[in-house]
Amino acid sequence: MPRRTLLIALAALVVVVLVLETSGPFLTSQLTTMAYFAIAAAGLTVLTGLNGQLSLGHGALMAVGAYSTALLLKSEFLPLPVILVLAMVITLAVGALVGVAAARLHGPYLAGATLALAVAVPGIPLFFGEALGGEQGLPVRMPEIPGWLADAAYFVTGQELTSIRYLAYLSWLAVIIVFVLLANLSRGRVGRDWRAVRDEDVAAELAGIDLGRTRVRAFVVSSGCAGLAGALMALSARLAAPSGFALTLSLLLVSAVVLGGLGSLTGALAGAALLTFLPPLVTGAGTDLGLSDVQAAHLAPLIYGLVTVLIVLLAPAGLAGGLRKLIHRRRTS
Repeated sequence: MPRRTLLIALAALVVVVLVLETSGPFLTSQLTTMAYFAIAAAGLTVLTGLNGQLSLGHGALMAVGAYSTALLLKSEFLPLPVILVLAMVITLAVGALVGVAAARLHGPYLAGATLALAVAVPGIPLFFGEALGGEQGLPVRMPEIPGWLADAAYFVTGQELTSIRYLAYLSWLAVIIVFVLLANLSRGRVGRDWRAVRDEDVAAELAGIDLGRTRVRAFVVSSGCAGLAGALMALSARLAAPSGFALTLSLLLVSAVVLGGLGSLTGALAGAALLTFLPPLVTGAGTDLGLSDVQAAHLAPLIYGLVTVLIVLLAPAGLAGGLRKLIHRRRTS
């Protein structure tokens, strides 16, 4: 692991501790939401930004991770980190099957195939109601905090470790680990193969790169991220239900990646922040201006859409790309 990446990860961990220890319960919950959106967006960034495959079905893959977590939590002897890893592996396996089937598809054909996945998967619990809870979904039990961890947290921070803060710490630790792994992958040979296939697949094939294997590998990595994000989302909502993984979720993830900047992990983090904080901020502002709750709720998607259009027009490379260009201009001026 490069020393620079390790230092950034350690600095991020310090920032996470400082922020979470000074945040109230509501903000802590929002930060947990931002964390699982960031993981899902990072995986989609690998697939779309680095490898050039457009997926509209990542919400369905998040559903696989969420339901896997709900079912695994019925077994009380498995610790939570192990359950999260197993949920990610199960989703990774599903993603591998989908990736192999879609390896020969490109552009709108792949988007159409994954769109069908996004439409079909949320309907599966309705046909297996006894096992998957039907339309009401499965309740997700938050495991108890390990005693040694609660004692260690109190020794370090002087505060009791609540379940909300525990999940937030776990989520952001997962963000740091995932981002470090993806950063190393993108800088290595695997990342170079992804970019070569994205930029010019014919030249990449002539250079000896297996196009199908490279695309499947990107889909598998992205699916694992979606599964982990779905598992954390289910723990945060305390529920795995079909309504939480509708097509809208997949479209929001794509918009977050576009807003943040395709191919940029920093952009994935920025897109997740917008996805988390902009709608409630707009809704609150609308209520303060005298709008009804319903009107304020409908105002949020409108403003989010306008922000998306403005960023696409003013910063086609997304927030991260626009920021890099601004810094470069200041340095060269």
